[in-house]
Amino acid sequence: MTAMTPEEAIRHVVSTNPTFEVTESNIRGVTYKTFKNIPKTLGGLIQASREIQGNGAAEFLVYQDERWTYDAFTADVNRIANGLRDTLGIKTGDRVGIAMRNYPELLMLTLAVASAGAVVVFVNAWWTTEELDYALQDSGAKTVFADGPRFERMKPLEDDLGLRLIGVRDAEEMGPHKLSALMQGMAETPPEGVDLDTDDDFAVMYSSGTTGKPKGVVYHHRGAYENAMGNQAVWSMGMHPVYLWTLPMFHCNGWCFPWTITAFAGTHVCLRKVEPEKILQLISEHKVSHMCGAPIVLNTLLGASDAAKSSFSHTVQAMTAGAAPPAKVIEAIENMGFRVTHVYGLTEVYGPVTVCAWKSEWDDLPVEDRARIKARQGVRYHTLAGMMVGDPETMEAVPKDGTTIGEIFLRGNTVMKGYLKNPKATEEAFRGGWFHTGDLAVWHEDGYAEIKDRLKDIIISGGENISTIEVEDILYRHPDILEAAVVARPDEKWGETPCAFVTLKPEAGDVSEDDIIAFCRERLAKFKVPKTIVFSELPKTSTGKIQKFVLRDDAKNL
Repeated sequence: MTAMTPEEAIRHVVSTNPTFEVTESNIRGVTYKTFKNIPKTLGGLIQASREIQGNGAAEFLVYQDERWTYDAFTADVNRIANGLRDTLGIKTGDRVGIAMRNYPELLMLTLAVASAGAVVVFVNAWWTTEELDYALQDSGAKTVFADGPRFERMKPLEDDLGLRLIGVRDAEEMGPHKLSALMQGMAETPPEGVDLDTDDDFAVMYSSGTTGKPKGVVYHHRGAYENAMGNQAVWSMGMHPVYLWTLPMFHCNGWCFPWTITAFAGTHVCLRKVEPEKILQLISEHKVSHMCGAPIVLNTLLGASDAAKSSFSHTVQAMTAGAAPPAKVIEAIENMGFRVTHVYGLTEVYGPVTVCAWKSEWDDLPVEDRARIKARQGVRYHTLAGMMVGDPETMEAVPKDGTTIGEIFLRGNTVMKGYLKNPKATEEAFRGGWFHTGDLAVWHEDGYAEIKDRLKDIIISGGENISTIEVEDILYRHPDILEAAVVARPDEKWGETPCAFVTLKPEAGDVSEDDIIAFCRERLAKFKVPKTIVFSELPKTSTGKIQKFVLRDDAKNL
């Protein structure tokens, strides 16, 4: 049998599997291809999955020594949903906050809030009290479910914001309001009288805030479901995947994998904290087939013991986003039994919407070449209506020559409804009928996009455009550099010059500014070489993203 291209494979799946059957729908005045056999809301997804597999006794979720079957988990979801409406008086469209690590209750509550017709407000588990204050005020959420640490951080806000804080784990002793009490005596059937449409609000997610206050991103049920289907199709997951939650569920709603795994009768394996030995233990114990996470998650696995690394013999699919891991990391992690898939997306588009779809002819290339190809952001999910690399002024596509830089534009049903209570920002984001990502990329001849920089991060020095990503990639090759970030530093002669902030590895020797500049000079055009090196810890958001706006301010004052 001749191997199919990614595009052919998608067409085959769509045409032969009823789950992926498509139709055309007019959504907010625009005609999109949509899935025909879609549950009306995400709340009905687990019930639909139980019916498809015909086995409510199958294992749905595992956390330490706790287990739920599909039947048991569905019953708990319905108890909570009825408690929300009957006991707490939550109405359709009300916003309910969730703040916790990857406990089973996070997934349970997400489904329950959706089943009750309310809107989930996901707040970042790493946020400070001040950041939580902002998100709760902005979203208007008055009822918030939290684990112990988040409960304590929000306690000072309780009176001022009129919050109703409800603890999710009885063992953590968090005050009088408990999730377990809310569930007592509630019906195990879905709440009655909930009238929702697929385009109604499902959740509010908050952008990472690398440029200031985070913006509330509004999701609808249809977009989350369709992106979940996109995950399944591009990854060829099949039925009954076993998925390990190394990715926080509050990051773009876990890239919509809560719904992907549930829709295909899979098993969720929850992990409270990312620890390499624990990850490998769970992979071995539960025969984990899939996991997602930032490149740093994959990198940490390399530090595990040899015994842990050799504890499993099957292949684990690992999806990562952001800057792809370096070639050496990819080689080492794949030698351990992982197969890495690189995707691209944003909070505003429900997580990943493009994939570096792998082609069999690349399998035998040297690892450096495979890593270079795998680092590309790739082609669109078939659930995304359109992707273009174009000129941000003319809105015309750039040539597919691999050199002309343009901005990545996206459109379709898996793009957000808009920014919460911010019509001006929404209008600007959708200028010209496309969502403006702010990411600069080239378009290769084969249709694969490759990010070169953030629009706001490009350095223009003496009329030359400098990609900070390109310079950072070189810095990461230095054997003594742990982390690096490059920003523009104002310069009277050149306008701007590259300024590199670097963190050295703990075992690094005596490394000077001149050493690093000389290293870069051997590998970069002269105008791209950093003129300034600053040794420091890098400021980061609660999700681990480097705050370049802080570094840009620091560079101005050097």
